[in-house]
Amino acid sequence: MNKLKTIIQYECTTSFKYIWYFYAIQYSIVTLITLIIGISTGSFEDLGTNALEMNTLIYIGILGVLGFKEDFKMLIQNGFTRKYIFTASLTMFAFISGIMALFDTIMGNVIHYLQHNYLSLYSSIYGYGNVLVNWLWLFLAYMLICTLLYLGVLVINKIGKTLSIYLTVILGGAVLLIVALFRFVLSSEVVNNIVALMLKAFGFMRNGTINYFFPVLTLLVLVGVLGISSYAVIRRTELR
Repeated sequence: MNKLKTIIQYECTTSFKYIWYFYAIQYSIVTLITLIIGISTGSFEDLGTNALEMNTLIYIGILGVLGFKEDFKMLIQNGFTRKYIFTASLTMFAFISGIMALFDTIMGNVIHYLQHNYLSLYSSIYGYGNVLVNWLWLFLAYMLICTLLYLGVLVINKIGKTLSIYLTVILGGAVLLIVALFRFVLSSEVVNNIVALMLKAFGFMRNGTINYFFPVLTLLVLVGVLGISSYAVIRRTELR
């Protein structure tokens, strides 16, 4: 248990300090863009961008990749089991995602209060009004990206680059096949029912209301599936 505590502390501490570098750079650029637009137009009411959380998604995705690439060899060579490495990585993802979701939720609402034209990623989909759900949705969205790319890197490491390329082509073909089925095979009624079901999964009901529980549940299930899949792969991953 002490070894697990050690690796969790190492993962979280190492990742935590870089968060503030990311935000410092992001908001410095945003401030510069706002000043340039304000000076050129004579008005500082336009931030010059929306949905700053998209930058966080990119950053958190890189974190998900590095969560395996940078640490796995070092940790496995120092006697840590794959189970501990996976648990520490998932804990680190949750730790960083929670902090960044909280910061982005607060900043998204503060910026919108100061500049009403600004829309955060969450508010552009579900609107403003529920800060707790905003944070929870962002947290799970960040976790989804982390676990998805973490699984992707695990699979690439497991099967090799050549087979990974073939797998990517197969997945791309599967997507094209699904699109073709929707356009040319399935009836409009079936397509409409599938689309309605997908919209419902993300909270958009047929009567025009929004159910905030459904998107949270959907993201939670997806994160769980990706997490279980990642563990199934990493427990059979060899040191390369």
